[in-house]
Amino acid sequence: MLMATAADPHAETATGYRYPPGLEHNLLWYALRKFRPADPIALFSHLAEKHGDIAHYRLGPEHIVFINHPDYIREILVVQHENFIKERTQQRTKMLLGNGMITADGHTHRAQRRAAQPAFHRQRITAYADVMVEHTARMISTWRDGQTRDIAQDMMQLTMGIVAATLFGTELGPEVAELNDAVNTIMRDYTFLVALPAAELLLYFPFPQLRRFRRARSRLDKTVYRLIDDHRSKLSHAAYDGSGASSPDLLTMLMAPRPDATGAIHAPSDDELRDEILTVILAGYETVANALTWTFYLLSQNPEIERRLQTEIDTALDGRNPTLDDVPRLRYTEMVLAESMRLYPPAWAMGRRALNDFSLGPWRFPARTTVLMSQYILHRDPRYWHQPLAFLPERFSVEQQSVGAGRAPSGANSPATSTAYIPVIKSAGVPRFCYFPFGAGPRQCIGESFAWMEGILTLAAIAQRWRLRLVPGHPVEPQPLITLRPKYGMKMTLEER
Repeated sequence: MLMATAADPHAETATGYRYPPGLEHNLLWYALRKFRPADPIALFSHLAEKHGDIAHYRLGPEHIVFINHPDYIREILVVQHENFIKERTQQRTKMLLGNGMITADGHTHRAQRRAAQPAFHRQRITAYADVMVEHTARMISTWRDGQTRDIAQDMMQLTMGIVAATLFGTELGPEVAELNDAVNTIMRDYTFLVALPAAELLLYFPFPQLRRFRRARSRLDKTVYRLIDDHRSKLSHAAYDGSGASSPDLLTMLMAPRPDATGAIHAPSDDELRDEILTVILAGYETVANALTWTFYLLSQNPEIERRLQTEIDTALDGRNPTLDDVPRLRYTEMVLAESMRLYPPAWAMGRRALNDFSLGPWRFPARTTVLMSQYILHRDPRYWHQPLAFLPERFSVEQQSVGAGRAPSGANSPATSTAYIPVIKSAGVPRFCYFPFGAGPRQCIGESFAWMEGILTLAAIAQRWRLRLVPGHPVEPQPLITLRPKYGMKMTLEER
């Protein structure tokens, strides 16, 4: 058995581990000399271009594996999923989200998902459509021909209001702008928070970034705890006068008693509810807002595709607002959204940490190894995608079917988990797991069907009445934070149709 040497850091070790080729030196060495610490896409692109399917490197004492092949992604997210938990960077979002569905593992995650699942079933999802369109119509009614707006911020405020109204039965009104500002503050300092050693222990040190983070988090907490108090009061009043709702919303479902890890039944505390609510709000609005922002940018750069989209919308809607019944007729609209999320996936990377030793193909890794994968990189891989950097919605053929019928969700990546409507999207000649904007496996995004419907209806409602043109000279650069945001916003000029 061979021992790894300084000249051959990826050879088989005396312990039986076998690492694939990758970076010759520790990543800390490169961070000072070659790669910018705040640009993980540059690092992943380098690894994919040089090593293809899989690459290994060290970060301090930790083993990191970057995978860029659909078979390896399936192994981690589906086949061996029980051996993996969220990795360090995602765990660090606990400073903001606490122990919600994104950060929790094991029994806690399963219990939270079971509690929330009914809110995303087909019967509930369909009831949200009119609210989504109503909020969109209200926003665009304030737009004026020739006006310049930051569409990224408009989409953020729109989708936050939609999540609050549909899932939590509340209208945030002017509060939406304040909450969005708080999230923007957190996002601006996200890189510092992730990179800071022992950030959780230093959270109350007087660093300017940490002070801003604490103030912004407190602003979000104030709203979430108010939602909890108001909802509990509403439920108590309904019980008192006998007017209880026959179709409970998500917050009512989350408040219901549930078994803990020991099997004991208890109602979640306000702090536990806070973590779950804040996770749903941020995950539910950030991803769709970014998807819509990048879609309007791509349409502005591809006028022929925009014209085909408008033709479909005009034919299907004939001047009226879209409804749920129109979704099956908006096939090209859905293909445009799918292709936008291929080029600019809101969830641009994922990571897992191994609980035990594991193998991938001929390689073997120790427990605590971190496995990283990037939708942004694989969605643009020329081995799988013809003209990978081109915006070509036609590469997708769309089949729409209820997941309850047994078909897998988007990309055919995982077993069905609910009876919700989710479009099945295929691209000819592209292997499974090359397209996974909502993840895959048991932890695939619980709100995928919600996001698809919201994206299609909102895109149709806006594109029916407006063209959006990028302001000349406005810089467009993706910024890989928790989600893939446009670094400088998206300044666009409105043209009324």
